[in-house]
Amino acid sequence: MSQSSVLTIGNFDGVHLGHQAILRRARQVADGCGEPVKALTFDPHPATILRPDQVPPRLMTCEDKCRALLDAGADEVVVLVPDRDLLARSPVDFIRHLCEHQQPSAVVEGHDFHFGRDRQGGMDDLRRLGEEAGFEVHEVETIERGLTDLLLAPVRSSLIRWLLGCGRTMDAATCLGRPYVYAGTVQRGEQRGSTIGISTANLDPAQTPDRMAPGDGVYVGEVELADGATHRAAISVGVKPTFGERRLLIEAHLIDYDGDLYDQTIAVHFHRWLRDQQRFPSVEALRDQLQRDIARARQLPTIRAAG
Repeated sequence: MSQSSVLTIGNFDGVHLGHQAILRRARQVADGCGEPVKALTFDPHPATILRPDQVPPRLMTCEDKCRALLDAGADEVVVLVPDRDLLARSPVDFIRHLCEHQQPSAVVEGHDFHFGRDRQGGMDDLRRLGEEAGFEVHEVETIERGLTDLLLAPVRSSLIRWLLGCGRTMDAATCLGRPYVYAGTVQRGEQRGSTIGISTANLDPAQTPDRMAPGDGVYVGEVELADGATHRAAISVGVKPTFGERRLLIEAHLIDYDGDLYDQTIAVHFHRWLRDQQRFPSVEALRDQLQRDIARARQLPTIRAAG
């Protein structure tokens, strides 16, 4: 029999400000009763079983998600592997299964929480089942944030994916509470950057096809190296239209950095959108524009994490 705990359940992709608010409330409840906070999350996404042709791209790896949940206030993260039996349970059976294996003294969820087969259960059902099973239910209101287009939007993982796909990395950072990060292993490219004096560290999104890459464009951000050092960077996401290529790449030029990053793992932090991708009439014209991009990347302020 495991120790009772304050429980929260969800996909938690991105561990955005809404998720962080739920973890804060769970932490407050747990501190009041002297119990740990336990976060239950799914990996892979349940859509891989229910709608394999509609699986949303990940905002973070499972490992990063677990680390972020712990940083946000969880004492323990339990990763559930979804299967048809679990996903087919009615709301009543799902809660019975939950109580049998997790012994929650309280469950903390957001306003739009749903559970059970076809997401049939909502917060009213959770409260009713909690009264029957003997656990408290705490509801956290939806977090909203103002975006650069002056809209007030509810913070959700689906919104963040849409914002990133549109290149709106500042708005994505507003919802995440931090810049969006894409990590990967530096690949060897055609080394065209070196020949024009603007070398880049290249990540190939095809190596991690389930991860969300921002929309095509040029961005300012930072690159974090394996040793924890960070360097301001101008970042290109696209298919190199000047050279007629079709393969999507993330290319980061680390400003004032001179070193070999091949085969090293780096994390690219996307802060601000600079411009669209475009085809240039010559390599010289491309080089001139890249130099202007780097100059702007030097000047524009970066984004710091915010709660």
